[in-house]
Amino acid sequence: MLTFFSVLTLVLLLATLIPLLKLPYWPIRVLDFPRLQIACLWAGLIAVELFTLPLSSGSTWLLLTLAAAGLARQLWWIIPYTRLASTEVRLAGEQDKHPTIKLLTANVLTPNRQAEKLLEQIREHRPDIVVTLESDLWWQQQLDSLEPDYPYTVKCPLDNLYGMHVYSRLPLHDARLEYLVEEDKPSVHAQVELADGHRVRCHFLHPAPPSPTENSESSERDAELLVVARKLRGYQGPVIVTGDLNDVAWSITTRAFRTVSGLLDPRIGRGMFNTFHANYKLLRWPLDHIFHSDHFSLVRMFRLKPFGSDHFALFTELALTPSAREQQDAPSADQEELELARDKLKSESVSPADVPKPGN
Repeated sequence: MLTFFSVLTLVLLLATLIPLLKLPYWPIRVLDFPRLQIACLWAGLIAVELFTLPLSSGSTWLLLTLAAAGLARQLWWIIPYTRLASTEVRLAGEQDKHPTIKLLTANVLTPNRQAEKLLEQIREHRPDIVVTLESDLWWQQQLDSLEPDYPYTVKCPLDNLYGMHVYSRLPLHDARLEYLVEEDKPSVHAQVELADGHRVRCHFLHPAPPSPTENSESSERDAELLVVARKLRGYQGPVIVTGDLNDVAWSITTRAFRTVSGLLDPRIGRGMFNTFHANYKLLRWPLDHIFHSDHFSLVRMFRLKPFGSDHFALFTELALTPSAREQQDAPSADQEELELARDKLKSESVSPADVPKPGN
């Protein structure tokens, strides 16, 4: 039994420590994803060891100490995305009579043909902006039924799992379709005009993940996220960034994205809002994200019902509340995170100048 628990401890230690190498190779970076699952394995291992191994043995206490350290390390990353942490974004009060913006982000899964299930939920929840990822020409034909209510659109149907569509009730200004890092991975950048005339700068992203079937390294994904972060650094106007970022909220890259850009995450202190994988309850993590500047407070945020995709759609309503800026602390980057951003941009030969600045 001691040998079995020793081997299991070694395997979990490797899964916990290897991501510290910060190397871009996909077998290493994918270990950022299942931190919750690994934490549960650590907790289960501790419980089983307490009941099966002799507590008078020094070897037992060594295994328990290693397991406790491994569990603590995983929890350090994921606790902010639970109700055990303080919220980063203020909840909008009923007294806040400010304009709102409702966004629905959905990775539709290209071969999925249950479009009506998604369209029904769009009609039910009436978001101001619908952003779809992996949408091809067939999906575009289905989504075009929204155009009477969503007349402002940006369409990029692709068959490579990276099509993107934006349908908006609100006017879109200076909307741009760009390929920031990879020539077949689009992003959309626009100014959205709210009901009261205020304009919000929006960036809709869907970089490719590190995987054996996509990119062997995370460098392309990391560079796309961090070049947008660098572009937004120091910008004083209201901003929203959303999409399927193919990265978890607690990864080193996403953390650097938040700190370099200074954007807030409304999930912190509220939950993980795991959007992938819709079909496997034990293998879920947050891949679909929304970040925003401190001009906004949160009205509501929730996942939609399954609609045949491997992702759940994510619905978020934000209120443009200038008073919230005094009550919310934007994250700031340390020197290591700034250097990470610089190195990633250099590795992919991309510059903040490549990112559109809608409205300017």
